[in-house]
Amino acid sequence: MSFYDDESMDMGPAGQSKLESYLFSCELSSKVPLYTFQGDEEEDLEHFLELRTVCLGEGAKEESNVVEVTAMNHQGKTISVPIANLHINCLPTVSLGEFELKAPVTIRLKSGTGPVTVSGLHLIASEVGDSDLSDADDDEDDEDEEEEIMPVKPAKKKQKL
Repeated sequence: MSFYDDESMDMGPAGQSKLESYLFSCELSSKVPLYTFQGDEEEDLEHFLELRTVCLGEGAKEESNVVEVTAMNHQGKTISVPIANLHINCLPTVSLGEFELKAPVTIRLKSGTGPVTVSGLHLIASEVGDSDLSDADDDEDDEDEEEEIMPVKPAKKKQKL
């Protein structure tokens, strides 16, 4: 499921969702082998991590660097999956497309010393309230009124003398 295609999506009878996206990046190494992505605890916000690239950084050694993510599956169970096996000589970077996970997500350098940079987007979906929707409708109504064309009155004919 990708939020990138539409700026808003239906959330059913409750309303619509507003989507904001921010750049995300973290660096993993032997000194800092894991990073946990968590969203705010606000009730009306959902946080997603859309991973795009995993690449070796400057100074990476000739070794295998395996990056693993841990997140919840559709049954609510935590699972870990390797997403990249990088090597400076043959595969220094991997493009993941739009690999989207719901927070919380832990990214871990399972093997190797790095540095490995993981980048993508932090997506925040918030429910748009009824008052926000009515304000948007009011703005559209105002625009319609401004664009309304006044009816043209026929010209009066001059009488011949």
